[in-house]
Amino acid sequence: MKKLLIVSLGIIGFILLLSPVFLILFGRNQLHDHDIPKQDQLVENDQKQRILVIFPHPDDEVTVAGTLMKLKDEGHEIQMVCLTRGEKGNSSGIEDEVKLASLRSEEMKKAAEIIGADELHLENYPDSGLENIGLDSLKEIIRSIIAEIDPDVLISYDSKVGLYGHPDHRLTGLAVEEIFLEEKGLPEFAPQEMYQVTLCKKQVKLALKLSSGFQRNYPEDPALGLPKPDFSIETQAYFPRTLEVMQAHQTQQAVLKDLMPFHDKVPVWIYSRVFDREYFREVK
Repeated sequence: MKKLLIVSLGIIGFILLLSPVFLILFGRNQLHDHDIPKQDQLVENDQKQRILVIFPHPDDEVTVAGTLMKLKDEGHEIQMVCLTRGEKGNSSGIEDEVKLASLRSEEMKKAAEIIGADELHLENYPDSGLENIGLDSLKEIIRSIIAEIDPDVLISYDSKVGLYGHPDHRLTGLAVEEIFLEEKGLPEFAPQEMYQVTLCKKQVKLALKLSSGFQRNYPEDPALGLPKPDFSIETQAYFPRTLEVMQAHQTQQAVLKDLMPFHDKVPVWIYSRVFDREYFREVK
């Protein structure tokens, strides 16, 4: 009887040891398209590059935080631009837009510090109002920022959806993309590469089941959806710090739970092995 009990406990222990492995494999299979190649680096490391990240809102940088931290550790310079102060993002119930803008500005500064950004350029254009500025005017604003910072590489949203359909996201991605395609190769235009954050098909499918933001805003027609990624970047080692970046945005926790569901309920060492990469499309 004692021998049988020892064997039974051993089997149970073996199953418990294997269950996280199965959970990780299952999660990866649900979340990643394995035909999309992985890359170790976003840019070549033979010389230092100045990376300019342009997003409309505080917290948008969470989508590429792992890649940015990796680039910084590889010796590159990280310049971050946030076009608005996020005063319309009242998911925490703060109705006073002046107060919310101030809080979110401080949250953005803390997030940039955790990432290790060399500089944060925090602009003050209207949140959820970039459409009112108009594409041409927005392009002039962003063109001026690019000329001032003089980067080698640009990172922003895609121009079709803006990750999940927010007009500010899409318009920002479109403006940066059009500037890059219009001016690449001109003597006065420094950027030689541009990358857009995107998601693979499995991530979109899961987001449409779990994320209220995706359900409200993502196009119903698959042909109008996110561009297919060209590759992913391995970011598992940076996942604990990515969670710190998320936590910096205390006023936006309800929204960020949409981005990474159950991240506060699954052990980090398991979750980081499921959410172990970030997807990009290269603009050519």
